[in-house]
Amino acid sequence: MIDSLLQQIKKRRLDLALKQNDMMLRVGISRQQYQRLESKGNPRLDTLELIAKGLNSELMLVPKEKVSAVLAVLESEFSSDTSPQAETSNVEQQKKSLSDDPWQGLLGEGG
Repeated sequence: MIDSLLQQIKKRRLDLALKQNDMMLRVGISRQQYQRLESKGNPRLDTLELIAKGLNSELMLVPKEKVSAVLAVLESEFSSDTSPQAETSNVEQQKKSLSDDPWQGLLGEGG
């Protein structure tokens, strides 16, 4: 079963080794606001877009009949990202994206 959107947001934040308090610097939401949103929130679309950007993610509408195919692609990319070549590629990608995200690595998420 697919996690709820709020669970996905929390998982992404944890995967990036970010604390709820870090979101204030990334998107301008206080820790209390962010905590409320993750636990039981009903955020507005513009808030979700801000959070997605702060988590280096994109919001996407996926047709139900395509969800399993999208998840399979994401899962295969995730499992291939653990190879040494992928690790080198990830480091190169992070260096390239520094110009896109000057705050990258500032909070200790490895960049």
